[in-house]
Amino acid sequence: MTQCLERVLASDYKKLEIIVFDDSSDDETSVLIRSFAHAGVRFVPGTQLPEGWLGKNHALDILMQEASGSHVVFMDVDTLVATDTLTKLMTYMVASKKTMMSVIPEREDAWRPSTLFSPLRYFWQLTLGAPAVSGAFWVIEHDRLLELGGLEPHKGEVYAEARIATLLGAGYQLLIDDGRLGVSYEKKWLSQMETSRRVLYPMARGWKAPLAIAVLIFLNVPSIVILSDWAGGWSYRAIFPALVLALFAVTYAAYARFAWRRNWWLGGLLWPVIILQELALFLWSIIGYARHTVKWKGRSVTAPVVQADSLKIDQ
Repeated sequence: MTQCLERVLASDYKKLEIIVFDDSSDDETSVLIRSFAHAGVRFVPGTQLPEGWLGKNHALDILMQEASGSHVVFMDVDTLVATDTLTKLMTYMVASKKTMMSVIPEREDAWRPSTLFSPLRYFWQLTLGAPAVSGAFWVIEHDRLLELGGLEPHKGEVYAEARIATLLGAGYQLLIDDGRLGVSYEKKWLSQMETSRRVLYPMARGWKAPLAIAVLIFLNVPSIVILSDWAGGWSYRAIFPALVLALFAVTYAAYARFAWRRNWWLGGLLWPVIILQELALFLWSIIGYARHTVKWKGRSVTAPVVQADSLKIDQ
């Protein structure tokens, strides 16, 4: 969080208000936040979580209410920005006349497990044509968000920002940072696994769940066939599965080329491992929700503790 705030404070965008919301954290978060008070960072302490609200959605709604600018940028503390990020983003947003934008941060170090084995949430949304929204960094017109009722209509939804983007339709745009915006991301692999467990089943609940499982099993079949064929001796039977596997690997490598700064081709090579991991994560998510063991920052997902910071900026 300290590094995140230092990067934001170094921004060359002048019409900037920085507010940090701390929802009942039990570590030194509040002390760290208050240490930035001299730089103009405003601290908003959390209150008791209202019934029916998810912690993060409540935090975002409080921050929205505290906003005084024409636009509000929501950032996770894992997200880092460059000095000119906000200037470039606002210039492009105003020129393109969009109401809401989100940015998938660039992964700077392709050799870390957190990058090599990152979950496929954005990959599925982009390849299937769903409204992909990066909760790590998104901006929306303040008045338009107020018109939509803020976060309250989506207070119990795990992926509330995607619902808002859907309502806006053509007024929303997703950006994948290739280094030009300066938005990067640092989140440990285990933290990403926990996030996937929390969001995967809500993204494909009901009748979509068995369909998603079937698709993930199908995507793993080529690797299983090839491995079993090699174990018993190579035959022409493995040619078609190998071609299918290569097609999926190339597709994922093409996605990684936009999301990773270097060594994106590793994504294609690791596709069999990544898709197997995705199947395990989805089953883990289903089991967690069935047993009510899914947690958010140490508490039940129905009452999580979330630390989020928000930037309110004027044109």
